[in-house]
Amino acid sequence: MKRIILVLLLLFTFGCMNNNTASDAVKDYLNSYNNLDTKVLDDLETEVIKENLTLEQSDKYRSILKKQYKDLSYKIIKEEKEDDITLVTTKISVYDLYKAQSDASLYLADNMNEFYDENGKYNSDKYLDYKLEQMKNVTNKVEYTIVFEVEKEDDKYRVLQPSETDLEKIHGVYSYDIK
Repeated sequence: MKRIILVLLLLFTFGCMNNNTASDAVKDYLNSYNNLDTKVLDDLETEVIKENLTLEQSDKYRSILKKQYKDLSYKIIKEEKEDDITLVTTKISVYDLYKAQSDASLYLADNMNEFYDENGKYNSDKYLDYKLEQMKNVTNKVEYTIVFEVEKEDDKYRVLQPSETDLEKIHGVYSYDIK
């Protein structure tokens, strides 16, 4: 009886290891955002540094992106094999930070005097503070479709580096046509 249980347990364990799919690799990739894994946090720091913000603004932007990542949701739509690559079509739902940025830009154009300093000169930090506050308060989400390319190497599936456009979708800043 113990041998049968041991054999079944081994078969189950190895069976699960062999059931790794391209879709599982995409799930792992997106879950790394939800879980704020080390690589995701390292990439987040790179994004924050690119923005050339004050320390306080950087903290706020970092917080916005962490919320974005933790609350990202997704659904695998389909998986298609093409040569050595598997295409995994995925629908993601993220906070619509692009609309908040766009609305802030429109507000700036219509209310420029609100962003002047005491000397009557435009103060970009005032505007960035305003824009970040608008982004922080976003609750509406937008859905995007991303087709992840996944390769199998040494019996393990791995998501290839997404395009800049797909990363913008994950960040919620992809420029779409606002209606």
